[in-house]
Amino acid sequence: MKSSTLLAALLAGVFVISAAAQQPKKKGGTTVKGEITGGLPPDAKKLSLGDPAPDFHLLGIDGKHHTLADYRAAKLLMVVFLSNHCPYSHASETRLIPLAKEFKGRGLEVVAINPNSPDSVRIDELGYSKYNDGYDEMKLYARDAGFPFPYLYDGDTQVTAKAYGCLATPHVFLFDQERKLRYVGRVDDSRYEDLASVTSPDARNAVRELLAGQAVTTPTTTVMGCSTKWNTKRDDVVKGDEKWKAEPVELALIDAAGVAQLAKNDSNRLRLVNVWATWCAPCVAEFPALVSLTRRVGNRDFEMVTISMDDPKHQPQVKKFLEKQHVAVPGRLKRLLAAEGRGPLNFLYTDASTDALVKALDPAWPGPLPHTVLIAPGGRIVYRHNGQVDPEELKNEVLRHLGPFYTPQEKR
Repeated sequence: MKSSTLLAALLAGVFVISAAAQQPKKKGGTTVKGEITGGLPPDAKKLSLGDPAPDFHLLGIDGKHHTLADYRAAKLLMVVFLSNHCPYSHASETRLIPLAKEFKGRGLEVVAINPNSPDSVRIDELGYSKYNDGYDEMKLYARDAGFPFPYLYDGDTQVTAKAYGCLATPHVFLFDQERKLRYVGRVDDSRYEDLASVTSPDARNAVRELLAGQAVTTPTTTVMGCSTKWNTKRDDVVKGDEKWKAEPVELALIDAAGVAQLAKNDSNRLRLVNVWATWCAPCVAEFPALVSLTRRVGNRDFEMVTISMDDPKHQPQVKKFLEKQHVAVPGRLKRLLAAEGRGPLNFLYTDASTDALVKALDPAWPGPLPHTVLIAPGGRIVYRHNGQVDPEELKNEVLRHLGPFYTPQEKR
């Protein structure tokens, strides 16, 4: 993996470990210093091929508690760790769901487990999903995704994730009829949704071979996905919040011609433009949700532009308000803007004519504040709302256009 790609993966909370590194090497009876441990807690265990399946007692989204014994009749049992928020998990599920349906009649049972503590997921790790990793949101996510298998929650104690040595989501553990581990690793070798991008359907191959009474040709594979969000990582969320609050906030002046240029959106990013004023109560009320959305999708092809309609002579007061709301620019976007020769994304409108602003931004705007438009690359308005926005509606609309998967063309 190139150093730049590895750095981007680490910043995105993506975990990669080779099959060879999944089992610690020994030297003189001790673990070699410097070996990759996968970030597992000290009380976690890495299962080895041939190990028995650890028992579990977990609450499913069906409201029932599930145990290993509930699946004793299955010829094969696949325990796979998935999550609501991870794009790697989302992509793998598009192959995992058909696999589970296809082989269920031949003796395969699939049990999915969410290992993550929702309190340890940073907001900028939620840019590919409407949902966090909490239990109630698991129900919604599984419904949307069409899970045909049980989905169990382990985010509070994470006892099961530790017993299996869950490195990331997705992480597959396939057991034979005697519940001995015969395959561990990935679903397949692609992080994208497109089935044509898969060149090695590893989990599917393992299921076929075991059902045919054969040994698994490739019993361990690389695990790649979003690192397990252990309870011990809750401080990372707090640190992330503190870092965001320390980010500088910039404000520039703009006229109707500048707004018209923004409305053309000649970037490759989805552009949210919010027109507001400090004296507008609904504008003030919706700002925290807009900032939260900016942080959530800060690693995506997205940018938020704010345009204040305050009197230009009140520029210091406007900037002070924006600073109090922490209307900063995410780090990745800041780097992209610098490369494009662009500066601030917060503006104060200077022209006397509001008609010129309406014409430049959105001729369908009736006039009152706040007004919000979502502009696709090329200048087409794909969403508009006059008045205070519904945060869930706006978030879902943004994520609908950005999509739940990594895409080859999305710049990292």
